[in-house]
Amino acid sequence: MGNGKTQEASGLCGTWAHACNVLLRVFVACCVACAAMSMAPASAQALEVEKLTCRPNGDTGSDVLGGVETRITWEVQADEDEALSGLSLTVPQGATYSTENLRLTMLFGEDLMEREFIEPAIEEDGDTLHLAFPETAPAGRFFRLEVYGVVFPSEGGDMQCEGTYVLADGSEHEVAGIPAVHITSVTPFDQFKSYLEEQPWVASWNSNTFLRLFFNPVLVVSSLPIIFTGFLMSLAIVLAAFPLAIPFGFMFALMRVSKSRILRTLASIYVNLIRGTPAFLQIYIAFFGLPLAGVNIDNYVLGVIVMGMNSSAYLCEIFRAGIQSIPKGQSEAARSLGMTATQTMVSIIIPQTFRNVIPTLTSEFILLYKDTSLLAAVGVMEIVMYAKTIVATTGSITPYVVAALFYLVVTLPLARVVSALEERLTRSTAGTNAGKVEKKPAKSAGTVVPTPPDHIANL
Repeated sequence: MGNGKTQEASGLCGTWAHACNVLLRVFVACCVACAAMSMAPASAQALEVEKLTCRPNGDTGSDVLGGVETRITWEVQADEDEALSGLSLTVPQGATYSTENLRLTMLFGEDLMEREFIEPAIEEDGDTLHLAFPETAPAGRFFRLEVYGVVFPSEGGDMQCEGTYVLADGSEHEVAGIPAVHITSVTPFDQFKSYLEEQPWVASWNSNTFLRLFFNPVLVVSSLPIIFTGFLMSLAIVLAAFPLAIPFGFMFALMRVSKSRILRTLASIYVNLIRGTPAFLQIYIAFFGLPLAGVNIDNYVLGVIVMGMNSSAYLCEIFRAGIQSIPKGQSEAARSLGMTATQTMVSIIIPQTFRNVIPTLTSEFILLYKDTSLLAAVGVMEIVMYAKTIVATTGSITPYVVAALFYLVVTLPLARVVSALEERLTRSTAGTNAGKVEKKPAKSAGTVVPTPPDHIANL
């Protein structure tokens, strides 16, 4: 028993001795490695980037816009054993810069309160700007580079600048860790707006209160793309509502000329109700009354329905007048040829009716397009609503003037079309009447034609 315990104890002691021996060898190896690392030459590639930022150049906020001048500020800290003799900065492809007013500052001392301006030798190589110091800077200095007149590509995105530095021994090294700069994309309108803001004649123009309120060139350019969105909405409403109103208007017109008193009464009630109340009131009833009744419809769809219903009442009267303008003799002639009332209406009356009312239909389209402005009162984002939003922000009436241009761009050409159609219809009617030559009765034998007096014959 005693011998067993003695052998077990000696075995444990041997195990612990072996473990201690291994730990000692690992400790010695670590000490040797640390000593070797401390004796190795330090790497001279440790230039640390403090920041690379761009000055905001938008109207508000901190956005950096593409296509508009800004300023790059690049700050780097050299390592304690790095003595720099030059810096290089490469801007993203498509960006431009100016070396005018370029500033390179060396900061040192406690809290970097001391500074020295360096006038480097500047060399441009495409997108890269090389700066050679007049003399090697002391090791461990802090540098700030400011480049003005920088214009990034207008498409925007994350723009990555690159940099290198040259040490006193002439070796060049890349700078790692330069942060990317987010550039906000801009449209050609934004670029043109920025160009106008810098023009002296614009400042002189806006010095007049009336011109600044109603015809501010900068606001005209900045409002165009915004109000254009509302223009598309107005067109979408009228192009859906008008084709919807035509068949309903024609149906009510047929009811108005029907022999059935019930149909005539129903059509008359609808037409008089719609035409006798303001479209503005009808819009309010639809947009505020239906939701209270639990009926929720999309604003665009509801706008199309209201405008279509309003237009159909006016189209009803247009079609009714067109139908009644066809001479009754044509219907009687068709009946005499054995055509039914339906055949006469489809083949004789309707084609002539649509031909005669085309100018009036075009005028109704113009009126309906202008009436879409009433939808701004209920929050539909059409032309007037967008203009109203900009006016509330800028305090200028210019966006309303721009909105008027979007109405005129549609109404003026269509007004010319109406005039041309009416003129063509007038010529066609006049030509038909001129072709109807009244035949003179044949002269019977023995009839004596009296000789006109001399003064009439001479005429």
